[in-house]
Amino acid sequence: MDWSAYVITSEARGSTYVGIALDVERRVAEHNGLAPGGARSTRGGRPWLLAATFGPYASRSEAQRAEYQIKRLRGAERLCWGGLESSAG
Repeated sequence: MDWSAYVITSEARGSTYVGIALDVERRVAEHNGLAPGGARSTRGGRPWLLAATFGPYASRSEAQRAEYQIKRLRGAERLCWGGLESSAG
C-alpha cells in the first residue's frame, strides 16, 4: 500500500491540518470522530473536509518529507503545493 500526504480544512476554525496516511478516507473519519484515533489538534473544529491529497509515495519517509514541505506553507498555498523539492544544492 502507498502513503499519501493530505490537507483537511475546517470551516468552523478557518484552518488547515496536514498529515500522512496509508488510507486517507479512514484518517479523515478519525479526525471527525467517526472512528477511533485522530489528532488531538483536530478534536475541535469538526467537521474536517478533505481538501487535497498528494502522492502516492512508496515509503513513509517520502510522505513525511512531503508533509514537512506542505506544513511550511500557509492556508490556500497548501492546497496547490507543487511537489517535493530537492534537498540537494
